[in-house]
Amino acid sequence: MAEQKNDQTKKEMTAAEAAKLVVREVPVLDKETGQPTGKTRQVPVKPSDVFAYRDYGDHVVVVTKDGHKFRGEKN
Repeated sequence: MAEQKNDQTKKEMTAAEAAKLVVREVPVLDKETGQPTGKTRQVPVKPSDVFAYRDYGDHVVVVTKDGHKFRGEKN
């Protein structure tokens, strides 16, 4: 009975909260040529890009509308 009470009191995660936990790696482009430099940078995933997400307790998995799957660690 106590387990059910704890499950009910847990706060459900929103898509915006899940999006804050994951980042997308994108290539850095050369300013002059527009070609990739071989380096990457991390860009946060926008909540509007989230198609689906799941909270696994210690981490979150987010699937974006373009079909990419990202994993974010919870602190």
